[in-house]
Amino acid sequence: MRHGKKFNHLGRKKGHRRALLMNLANSLIQYKRINTTLAKAKALRVYIEPLVTKAKTVTVHNQRTVFSKLQDKEAIKELFGTIGPKVADRPGGYTRVIATGFRKGDGAEMAMIEFVDFNEVYSNTKETKKTTRRRKKKSSVKATVPVAPVTNETKSDDSTQEEE
Repeated sequence: MRHGKKFNHLGRKKGHRRALLMNLANSLIQYKRINTTLAKAKALRVYIEPLVTKAKTVTVHNQRTVFSKLQDKEAIKELFGTIGPKVADRPGGYTRVIATGFRKGDGAEMAMIEFVDFNEVYSNTKETKKTTRRRKKKSSVKATVPVAPVTNETKSDDSTQEEE
């Protein structure tokens, strides 16, 4: 029965699952983008988003709390030094999961998980002007399209051809 199952257990015991997510999170922080299975990527997103939220404010308490989840000093330096300030104005949604197809060996569905602000292809570097979806008011001057006048020559030519 599924009673009380609120997250994906990934077919592992608690200690193994904790170690797996810790290592995936450390790799994601180090490389900013990793490829893994879709289920692991979704579980990692739930695991790392609160850690990035804590990294937005640099305090000793937040650093120790995040260190208890990651157990890597270099990852803490990267998270609080580079990633935290870059996502400081973002209210959430720090990672993106993109399905990339199926693995050749066992057919597992693969995905790429990455930090949103560290991908130059998707991120808008230049400021965009906010626009509304309303139509612009029509101007009072209507554009007129010149119409070619019909000449009698074409009518007479057609009429003579019909008579013959």
